[in-house]
Amino acid sequence: MTKMFLKSFVVLFCALASHTLFAQNPLGGNDFWSRVRFGGGVGLGFTNGGFNGSISPSAIYQFNDQFATGMSLNFNYAKFNDDKLLAYGGSVLSLYNPIPFLQLSAEFEQLRINREFDDGTFRLEDNYWSPALFLGIGYTDRNFTLGIRYDVLYDDDKSIYANAWMPFVRVFF
Repeated sequence: MTKMFLKSFVVLFCALASHTLFAQNPLGGNDFWSRVRFGGGVGLGFTNGGFNGSISPSAIYQFNDQFATGMSLNFNYAKFNDDKLLAYGGSVLSLYNPIPFLQLSAEFEQLRINREFDDGTFRLEDNYWSPALFLGIGYTDRNFTLGIRYDVLYDDDKSIYANAWMPFVRVFF
């Protein structure tokens, strides 16, 4: 039931976003760089015996007051008990504001994970790629967004995040 709801949400979000995107006239005389906004996000996660911190500088293109899309570089550090994780990579994101103070977001993130962990007998290292697809909702005042997002591809064994739910702060200027 939950996976069906999430798939339906993704399809609906993409349909609304693409409708807004293709309704724009890219040759309308507006300067490209005047619509580019820079900023990013920071994330902090705490759990029993763990910590996760991230920073992600971003650039988005603001198509109109409702829709923006862009990309981000990501850097994450996590420590859970004696396990340490370092992750870096990038993401593409879409932002949609159905009403001025509400922002819906979809972000696909691909991270390279360098992980050190102790299995009880000896120390192990693991290096791999980890995808994430975040669907989020937040309160925004155009430049600042505070919200929560959910990773629909969350894998308890491979993800660097403590769980699939994560609060976020996003700032663009």
